[in-house]
Order: sequence, then C-alpha cells, then structure tokens
Amino acid sequence: MEKTLKVTNVMSDPTRFNIYQYLVENHEDVNVTEIAELFDIHPNVARLHLSKLEDVNLVTSYLLKTGKGGRPGRRYKLSDEVIEVNFPARDYKILSSITLESLIELGEPGKQALYQTGKKYGIKAIENYTLPQNTDTTIDQKIIMLENAGRMLGMYPTFTYQPESESISFSVQNCPFKEIATDNYEIVCDMHHSFLKGMFEALFTGIELIEEKNMFTDGCSNCAYTAKLTNV
Repeated sequence: MEKTLKVTNVMSDPTRFNIYQYLVENHEDVNVTEIAELFDIHPNVARLHLSKLEDVNLVTSYLLKTGKGGRPGRRYKLSDEVIEVNFPARDYKILSSITLESLIELGEPGKQALYQTGKKYGIKAIENYTLPQNTDTTIDQKIIMLENAGRMLGMYPTFTYQPESESISFSVQNCPFKEIATDNYEIVCDMHHSFLKGMFEALFTGIELIEEKNMFTDGCSNCAYTAKLTNV
C-alpha cells in the first residue's frame, strides 16, 4: 500500500503523467533536454519530473558517453517493472496466471476456451465506444473507437487505414498481458490475437487478422498487425 501511495502521488502531476505516457507510447530513450523541449518546460523541471518517475521505478536511467569528451549524458527509459495501482491492493496477476495454467492443463479444450474468452473480451471492450443503432459509421470513426478502447486497456495502439488494399495496419506499443506472457507467451499471444480479432469483429465483418511482428519472438519494442477487411 505504501508503494501504491508513492506512485499515485508521483503520477498526480499532469505534466509528469504526460511524460510517462510519452515514454510508454514511443519506447524511446530520452534525455532532460529532449523532454524539456517536447513539453516546453525548463530543463531543471524536466529533470525533476524524470527523477520522480525514477524514484518509483517507472523509469530507469543510464549514462551514455557522447564520444566528444566531457561528462557522459544521462538518458532515461521506460522501466521493465509494471507498477500496479489498486485500492485496496489486488493481485490479479496471480489469479490470471493460475487461471491460465489451469486452462493449459485441460489440453486443447482449455486452450480453445481461453481463445474464446479473449475474443469475447475484445468484443466487450468495444461496446462502450459504439455508436447508436441505425447510425452509419465511417472507417475513421471505427478507427477512433479502436484507438480509444486500446488506450483504455493500456495498449497505446496506432492505426492506419490503407484504402487501396482495404486493410488497417496497426501496432501495439504496450502488451497488457506482458506480465503473464513470460512463461507461456505462445498461448498468451494466441489469446491476445483472439482478443484483437474480437475488437475488430465488433465493428467489421469478414476480417483476417495477420501478425506482422511480435515483441516476444522478434525482439522488437511492439507488436504489429494487419487487419484485412472484406466488408467495410
């Protein structure tokens, strides 16, 4: 609880929260000067915000030699540690891991149940963002719904519609299932694939979801997909 209160206090500052959001979305190492310029604040203020984020392990820092002599520059990057803020503290990660292991032990029927659950979760995630019935929804509006739902779930996705191929390419900057994917990433990634497909099927019919990059197998900072649409 004490750690939760510290994180909450640090993240209560809007500028500091926006700096953290920027790091999550872009996965780029930054220095004080870059943050100061991006957020139009004094370098001393930028350094304070980054130090506060580092104090609660939301970011880490390291020294980088410039090759031009002088003191090494300090750069900041997103921490691998996931900070959970809940009141009261609830360890859903343990429950998720136990549920995942139990389904895996059931063999193929358990895996199919997991994938079906992921798909239903994806459909449910979109329901809060759909327009009233009998309302024509444009592609741009559907993409906004996908982006809003994705941000609420902590994925920070970016979507691009390709009209010539009737497809939507997108990347997931932050995996919401990363904590439980460490030991069972193949099954968790398949479940996440079903989850994403559920999101799309809530808005489109006849989609084919293709994985282009996987952060666990390709060593990249995000996962990338292409959704081919047969009925837009």
